[in-house]
Amino acid sequence: MGAATPYAWKLVALLSLGGCFEIYNLALTATLSPGLIRSGIFHEDSRGLWGLTDQAGFAAATFAGLFVGSAVLGAFADRFGRRTIFIFSMLCYSVTTLGMALQHSAVGIDAWRFFTGICLGLELVTIDSYIAELVPASVRGKAFAINQCIQLLAIPVATFLSWLLLPRDLLGVAGWRWVAIVGAVGALVAYYIRRQVPESPLWLLQKGRLEEAQAVLKKIEPNSDGLVAHRPQDEGSGQEVSASTSFSSLFRSPYVGPTPVLIVLNIFQASGFYGLMNWLPTLLISRGFTILHSLRYTFIISIVYPLSPLLFVPIADKIERKWHIVLAASFAAVLGLLFSRPAGSLMLVTLGILLTISNNWLSFAYHAYQAETYPTSLRSRGVGFVYSFSRLSTVVSSFLIAFLLRRFGPSGVFGFIACSMAIVVVTIGLFGPHTRAMATQE
Repeated sequence: MGAATPYAWKLVALLSLGGCFEIYNLALTATLSPGLIRSGIFHEDSRGLWGLTDQAGFAAATFAGLFVGSAVLGAFADRFGRRTIFIFSMLCYSVTTLGMALQHSAVGIDAWRFFTGICLGLELVTIDSYIAELVPASVRGKAFAINQCIQLLAIPVATFLSWLLLPRDLLGVAGWRWVAIVGAVGALVAYYIRRQVPESPLWLLQKGRLEEAQAVLKKIEPNSDGLVAHRPQDEGSGQEVSASTSFSSLFRSPYVGPTPVLIVLNIFQASGFYGLMNWLPTLLISRGFTILHSLRYTFIISIVYPLSPLLFVPIADKIERKWHIVLAASFAAVLGLLFSRPAGSLMLVTLGILLTISNNWLSFAYHAYQAETYPTSLRSRGVGFVYSFSRLSTVVSSFLIAFLLRRFGPSGVFGFIACSMAIVVVTIGLFGPHTRAMATQE
């Protein structure tokens, strides 16, 4: 395929719309806790599960589920198709989110949150594979930036609703329950998307369903008549042969080097990205702000989430993907250190905005980066496996951040975030593969 057609961009937008509900649910990891504390379900101190804070337990349950969904179930999209798994995961987390909204204990909330996390983890892996296969490599960076922009619209929505509803009850129902219920309406959107979005043509080709692939390709790229005729031979030669669908393929040539590098990337970028996203309201409260002021400042910072990826659209495909990651992580490390210093509310909000921009730059770059590293037959399994380490990392870092915040305050937390980002810079800068060549291994 050459340049992406309007129809291809429409598909990217629809997939991103489905992803909004996933990001909305992830945003609740940070915003819901103050409301749960207000309702008496969560505690402000360490009286939670295993003597830890309830906020840490809630975040850990979320990302433990995300780990299972990404690592264990990520390969389902390679087996059953991108479209099938995408729709299934949306329906699944709509049901589990509704189940969480009906709970009355911290244990019940964490249990349902774990199952929600499984479905969320499965969906995001599928979206990455889907988008990588719908647009040509020449505009893939732009596609992932736009994907991030649309998906991240959910963050200001989640923080605004939390700011508005968490401090009060509506119709006798606690505000946090209304905020959670909004995340369950994804089931309605899933039905519409199912009717509009076709299966990935590259996945259909890889499965030998040539007529279906041709029909989809004609919509995505009208001049693709010769593409299917040549792909069957390509699918059985070169890189595609070496990329069998077994798990061990991730650690055989040519992926024996990139896979460990991507694991390290995911472990440490997650500590930085979710360290801010999941803990910002709590960190602001620890600085002396009230719950209401904390949620207000979090909402102001959250407005930047959907806007920041657009800043990088002009250069998204002009710079090698690994250097995007290195630059973004470098800025995040410096800003994390600055954020750790005592400052007034205006300075904190400004630094929070700049740190958010850096994190989102890093996010869209590495999502495209790891999707380009693996071919069609291995893409969801590979992306799911390496991405699952970010989920596992966030489980561990949730408890570590809770400890650092209690022992060293916000300075210790942001020092940890800065060190994590520095490791990303060194790992990707020195050992990260160049994916422009790999991007042709569709």
